[in-house]
Amino acid sequence: MLATGCAPPSGPVGAPPASTETPIGATEQLPGATRAPDDQSEATTTTAVSVTPKTDPFTCPQQTVTALNGDDLRAALRSAKPGDVIYLERGIYPGRFTIEAKGKAKRPIYLCGPAEAVLDGRNQSNGYVLHLDGATHWRLSGFTVRNGLKGIMMDAGKHNVLQNLKVEDTGDEAVHLRKHSTDNVVQGLTIRKTGKVHPKYGEGLYVGTAESNWCDISKCKPDRSDRNQLLRNKMSLTTAEAIDIKEGTSRGVIGDNLFDGHGLTGEADSWVDVKGNNWQIWGNRGKYTPEDGFQTHVILPGWGDKNVFRSNTAVLDGGSGVGFYVHKRLKNVVDCNNTASGAPGGLSNIPCREAR
Repeated sequence: MLATGCAPPSGPVGAPPASTETPIGATEQLPGATRAPDDQSEATTTTAVSVTPKTDPFTCPQQTVTALNGDDLRAALRSAKPGDVIYLERGIYPGRFTIEAKGKAKRPIYLCGPAEAVLDGRNQSNGYVLHLDGATHWRLSGFTVRNGLKGIMMDAGKHNVLQNLKVEDTGDEAVHLRKHSTDNVVQGLTIRKTGKVHPKYGEGLYVGTAESNWCDISKCKPDRSDRNQLLRNKMSLTTAEAIDIKEGTSRGVIGDNLFDGHGLTGEADSWVDVKGNNWQIWGNRGKYTPEDGFQTHVILPGWGDKNVFRSNTAVLDGGSGVGFYVHKRLKNVVDCNNTASGAPGGLSNIPCREAR
């Protein structure tokens, strides 16, 4: 039964954001100087353009619609309009769910619930448990997503916020932003037990599309899933990288995340692998890895460049490599305020320097 205008449950969901003048997920770009050394030259004193994240958490207003079961939820998602607040009661919501509606900057659409409200795909071998397909200005908070091939897939999503969700027990990756998904924020998620069917594809957070799949996903052009922010997430028992950033993406932020690499298998040899440009990676902490802590790679000329690592902590705990591995130096920067312990190769395979 779909209930509307219900009173809030015990333990109120909260109040709306204090201001939506600047949508969550927007970024401010600060200018930086540029020079162009060749691929293998000494890095210059230039730093990539920095990104200032808008990271204030939101709280959910009183609900306008309450879902009690999977059919209720599907009906609410189909009819959602700007300003709606959909609340999930505790319980299991079986099957798959799709969000296509578009909110507005000052009237986002909310989908909120406690961790005991569980979207359960009940099949780790195929499908997305929750698919944001062209959705804009949504705020998702609090509930659990589990048991799909992929947990949450976002295609062409803009200005959405995923906050304080639990995503677990997926056949492949937990959360994937692709197909030109831009200006989104993923913050405070707990991600665990990925890659249960295909360990090679068991990433925690995945942004963009590999070049080999551009023709399938982005009309044979780079998947410009740009300016996304991945903040304060906790990831463990991922079989592939906790965070995988693909070539074609730019100007995102990876900040203040926690990684536990005890689940890494096969080809996975780091917590974070950045193949895009102008990403800011700061304040992250990781423990245990088979090889390196953080990596960059150049998959295509023009990508894997101008990425900046600041104030990260890498505890390799038996890893065979370095805290920060840079495939090609280019204009990538490993600041000397990063730290690495238990790393046979030391802090980095390139000299550290101050990031300006």
